[in-house]
Amino acid sequence: MIASIHGKLTQVGSESVVILVGGLGLQVFVPTSTLNALSTEVGQPVSLQTYLSVKEDALTLFGFSTDSERYVFEQLLSVSGIGPRIALAALSTLTPETLVTAVRQDEPEIIARVPGIGKKTAQKLILELKDRLRAVETPEGIPAVSETDTEVIAALTALGYSIVEAQAALQAVPRDAPDDIEERIRFALSYFSE
Repeated sequence: MIASIHGKLTQVGSESVVILVGGLGLQVFVPTSTLNALSTEVGQPVSLQTYLSVKEDALTLFGFSTDSERYVFEQLLSVSGIGPRIALAALSTLTPETLVTAVRQDEPEIIARVPGIGKKTAQKLILELKDRLRAVETPEGIPAVSETDTEVIAALTALGYSIVEAQAALQAVPRDAPDDIEERIRFALSYFSE
């Protein structure tokens, strides 16, 4: 198992990056959040947490900027019918925090927004992961999302923002903001006007 990679970033593609390690250029498939973070780092040394997928016809390396992303990716792979490409699409569409919250709060409609995951697969994913995620301590970096914040995310996505955009706006809400949904939505919307 290749647990991490450290080297010089030489290319950034639409789904993957190439990292030069010991004279070898390794292609690493990454979620959109990691891809966006690395887009300005070409020529710089980078480090990623990795997961190696071994199939009969291919060895594919997947990379993540945080342990939380890799943890959720591995949990998704443990669900029958979910392969690495769909797990990566899930992390490109939803943040690890949103995925964990959706599983814990039994919200298949949020998970079904991932390309390649329908409502039945989302329900199956929740069924298979719900107890497992409770049994495993939440990994570092995945904070609990309150019911109010879940409603703020739902309101922002209803306005046409993606889950990732809604999550980013929610993180921009001041920590001392009131727990009132309307106030928190106002703060979140001000994030988009900056």
